[in-house]
Amino acid sequence: MLFSIITPSYRSSQWLRLCIASVADQKGVCLEHIVQDSCSEDGTQDWLPHDKRVTAFIEKDKGMYDAVNRGFRRSTGEVAAYLNCDEQYLPGALKAVQDYFMAHPQTDVLLADTVVVDKEGGFICVRKSLVPQRNIMWVFNPVITSSIFIHRRVLEQHHLFFDEKWRDLGDKVWTVEMVRRGLKMAVLRRFTSSFSDTGENMNLKPNAIREAKAVMEMAPRWVRRWKWPLLQIHRLRQVCHLIYWQRPFDYSIYTLANPERRVDFHVEKPTAVWWTRHRNDQAKVLPG
Repeated sequence: MLFSIITPSYRSSQWLRLCIASVADQKGVCLEHIVQDSCSEDGTQDWLPHDKRVTAFIEKDKGMYDAVNRGFRRSTGEVAAYLNCDEQYLPGALKAVQDYFMAHPQTDVLLADTVVVDKEGGFICVRKSLVPQRNIMWVFNPVITSSIFIHRRVLEQHHLFFDEKWRDLGDKVWTVEMVRRGLKMAVLRRFTSSFSDTGENMNLKPNAIREAKAVMEMAPRWVRRWKWPLLQIHRLRQVCHLIYWQRPFDYSIYTLANPERRVDFHVEKPTAVWWTRHRNDQAKVLPG
């Protein structure tokens, strides 16, 4: 089973190095790592074309989702995924995903779990995936794209690419479309990736907030009216699936201070609450 990992890149040279390293050291799988760089002027072009671990395309694009679509169309793997520069795969991640797809070949989309870290790699929270539900997901999308893996047929038969009119919220529209088309989605209850909350992530910027409102306008009217109760249903669903519960655990990632080797972190008291995002989400769903 060949994996195709797509990384869109723009002026993220330091983070891109860590991302590439985390893909390159995956054991027990065959993969291609396609990097779509939008002519970054931060030094990326000095080293990326010479990095033999990736297939690099340096060309102007119309945004992140256009870059990912270009990578998807160039890819050849049976399983495809996209990993942003500020994200990494954890050790053994792709082997676990491969084993699941081999055992469950009918699965179209596999969702796994993510560790959210700060700039230095320190623990912030865990984000565990749930299969999105048609109406509740308008209020809260229970997946992070770094831990989404899609079968080739999703691209070839369903033509499920990103809608490039979005600049920041295309991820959510993409997963809404997965649910709308009735794709067979499953959860692998394992941490497969890390996401670095740098404070500069796209979904924290003003345009993302504007697009979040525009996406909500696409939801049924009754969903917009009842978004607060729907959020409570989502939280109850998380409780029933033990999303808020996590034993002490370890994770290993590359850091800006140690880009040449993984650094091990131990989390004695994990939390599933991403406090800064939690407060923002509350502000978005409160009636007003």
